[in-house]
Amino acid sequence: MTEKIQAIRGMNDLLPADSHHWEYVESLLRTWLSDYGYKNIRMPIVEDTRLFVRSIGEATDIVEKEMYTFTDSLNGDSLTLRPEGTASCLRAVLQNNLLYNTTQRLWYTGPMFRHERPQKGRYRQFHQVGAEIIGEEDPILDAKTMYIMKNILDGIGLAGCYTLKINSLGVLKEREKYLSELQAFFENKKHLLDEVDLARLASNPLRLLDSKNEDVQAMLTQAPKMTDFLKKDSLEFYTKVKEYLDILEVPYVEDPTLVRGLDYYSHTVFEFVDGSGRTQDAFGGGGRYDGLSKSI
Repeated sequence: MTEKIQAIRGMNDLLPADSHHWEYVESLLRTWLSDYGYKNIRMPIVEDTRLFVRSIGEATDIVEKEMYTFTDSLNGDSLTLRPEGTASCLRAVLQNNLLYNTTQRLWYTGPMFRHERPQKGRYRQFHQVGAEIIGEEDPILDAKTMYIMKNILDGIGLAGCYTLKINSLGVLKEREKYLSELQAFFENKKHLLDEVDLARLASNPLRLLDSKNEDVQAMLTQAPKMTDFLKKDSLEFYTKVKEYLDILEVPYVEDPTLVRGLDYYSHTVFEFVDGSGRTQDAFGGGGRYDGLSKSI
């Protein structure tokens, strides 16, 4: 008997009974983002692997074990199915000189790919909408991005279903000092760390803040906080972001453990979470990435 060929695990069909919901949300997003001044950009699904290694970070879970990477049989290049959209978007902006005497407000949508263990709320092919402001540094833009996302979530019926969490990761030198202190804090607590967190402690201590280990979560309440290492300029930037959120009437809570999963962030990071406490509790998130263009 011939075995039936089925869809790859973690990559699902979107059937007619459900696709009209997607079309409705996509049409709203297209209209709203256009009204907010964003223009659509469409990037390739496949990119040079180095783009993600440099931008996301070599010691992140995504690069170490989640990317779909393969060798081009024609020229031997290492290629990767995009695991996220920001790096691809900025690569397109830089390659095509779109920042010449202007700022870019761009949005995109499409499938992303990560080789993870499929589970509820987590798929190997998932769909993402991204909106990027490139070429400006004003902290009001951080607040405005969160304001826009709040309005979008409310507009599709999720008002009252989420909490906005924010944090600041400062700049690289501040983060290096913080990571040194964080590593020292955990040095004599290694016996409480599992294999995954031990690897994080050695290669990228910031990832410990993402740990799901209950012992680690308890210790983090006593661990050094990134905001304690912010110098004057970074602290002022973070304060202004919060002031603008207050002016825009966007409620938020500060979460000193919020780091996101990518190394390119600096200053502001944020997530809209549903409060369920599940591993996959975020409707979306983002942050500032001032140093990403240099990495690319």
